[in-house]
Amino acid sequence: MSHTLELTQNLMARRSVTPADEGCQAVMIERLAALGFKIEPLRYGNVENFWATHGNGGPVFCFAGHTDVVPTGPLEEWRTDPFVPTIRDGILYGRGAADMKSGLAAMVTATEEFVGAHPGHKGTIAFLITSDEEGPSIDGTKRVVEMLAARRERIDWCVVGEPSSEGAIGDTIKVGRRGSFSGRLTVHGVQGHVAYPQLAENPVHTLAPALAELTRRVWDAGTEHFQPTSFQVSNLNAGTGAPNVIPGELKARFNLRYSPVQTQDGLKETVEGILRKHGVRFTIEWYVSGEPFYTPAGPLSDAVGAAIADITGSRPKLSTGGGTSDGRFIAPLGAQVVELGVVNASIHKVNESVRVAEIDALHRMYFNVLRNLLA
Repeated sequence: MSHTLELTQNLMARRSVTPADEGCQAVMIERLAALGFKIEPLRYGNVENFWATHGNGGPVFCFAGHTDVVPTGPLEEWRTDPFVPTIRDGILYGRGAADMKSGLAAMVTATEEFVGAHPGHKGTIAFLITSDEEGPSIDGTKRVVEMLAARRERIDWCVVGEPSSEGAIGDTIKVGRRGSFSGRLTVHGVQGHVAYPQLAENPVHTLAPALAELTRRVWDAGTEHFQPTSFQVSNLNAGTGAPNVIPGELKARFNLRYSPVQTQDGLKETVEGILRKHGVRFTIEWYVSGEPFYTPAGPLSDAVGAAIADITGSRPKLSTGGGTSDGRFIAPLGAQVVELGVVNASIHKVNESVRVAEIDALHRMYFNVLRNLLA
């Protein structure tokens, strides 16, 4: 069993459902401290984080990731205990296998190998690890980055260990993400009896034409590097439960994943304008989960692409698809940010899994990135 697989299983056995860490970071800290890393544990609220550095000066290369995992979902649908790492036919099963404890393990073991081979490496190697990526993302990477900015510390290059690959390890890396802008909508109506609709105002009926326009709308065509903006409703609730009562209120949650051709003010104006056009009486609370970010071709993407090609024989596809990641907090520091991890087909699902061979390949890719940039 490789050191990377062994560490992956150690981390997976800890029930670190967000925002819990359950000792995962202590395991990582012990390994990094043995290499001579300076460790700064950073607890904000009930969230565990740490910032660790090895070396001096620039450039600063950072591995970033999270120890928290999503809830298991229905246990009866798992073929094995989600917190008992199980290998079957060359595949490792368990919560966090792909997202992203295999990535964390590969970061640590690649760094151990690299520092052992290059103890006087150029610049600084850093780790930024949180237990608040799968949750609200308020007291995790965001707070650590604010602390670094206040201290005028910077990150030049960052590899986030999110599972970026699509069909095979290293076939895709993320070089950016769309922005995420959400709304909590309340539609105001007048409750009444279903037999006397003239005495009521049904918020479901009022919203329906506006919602149809919002969901059919072509927001933009995206850009060369970004998918088009999309609008999705995630929750819709109205009614008292009684079959003969017209509801007096409707509540909905929606999200816009937007490309850089849009602005938050423009999206807000469009959504609210369509609601008003259809006579909807409403209030909206708006929330920003993250601004779009993009890392153009440069030293980091070149180093990562070469590191992957050395293992697979092919350069990766560059993508900005998918959801948000903590890269959205790190990029504003002026950092180039790339996400490289294992195949993402099983993330957040029951029976989450990763091929054992991918774990060791990711270790080698991370080692190559360090060698390409800091040796």
